[in-house]
Amino acid sequence: PANVKTTASAGAAKKAVTAPTSSKSPAAAPKVEVEVEEEKHTQIAIILYTLYGHIATLAKSIKQGVESTGAKCTIFQVPETLPDDVLEQMNAPPKPDYPIITADEMVKFDGFMFGISGRFGMMPAQLKTFMDSTGGLWKSGALVGKAAGVFTSVGSQGGGQETGGLATITFFAHHGMVFVPLGGSLSSKRMRVREPNGGTPYGCGTFAGENGSRTPNILEKPEAVNHGKHFATVTEKLAA
Repeated sequence: PANVKTTASAGAAKKAVTAPTSSKSPAAAPKVEVEVEEEKHTQIAIILYTLYGHIATLAKSIKQGVESTGAKCTIFQVPETLPDDVLEQMNAPPKPDYPIITADEMVKFDGFMFGISGRFGMMPAQLKTFMDSTGGLWKSGALVGKAAGVFTSVGSQGGGQETGGLATITFFAHHGMVFVPLGGSLSSKRMRVREPNGGTPYGCGTFAGENGSRTPNILEKPEAVNHGKHFATVTEKLAA
């Protein structure tokens, strides 16, 4: 039988197959190596901060869209900075069971979707603290050319759906990352005004309501799937 050896390459993993040149006497025949390229999957990380679970819910739909393209997707969360007693006073539920990301892990991925739980029209301090920890990656240029996107959850209309997305642009620019917005023409559902629905050209989104009781609806979840699919498609082209 042929011997198989896997080697790394810039584009895709290559499998070197050593096969006999003659079927009459395989043991004695000279051998030749034939390189067969293995498929490389685009690797995407969703990096989020969620307080009441709305961003975590959207992340599941985004992951569904990403993986529908054949890309691989991992959901991470950033460390909480609020004390437990404050979280208790805010009636915050337990955090989802996602791994905590560190800056060094970002080099493994081709693209990143950042989940923003909006605070006064800006990103939350927890996510900003994580972004501030990426100075070493900035110095080495490790994130240059990688794809970046954003999705948001805010309390109400006018609560920062667009400005939350805009707040990430300077981070992407300083790292040389390529911002991949959802765009304004990918879905007509966002134009419906019969019922509240989140999302902007910057990215998909949802509204939590004044007490956090509203959850992503039947318009917002499909839009998140659509966003994940679009982001993965563009990221694959950038990573090629």
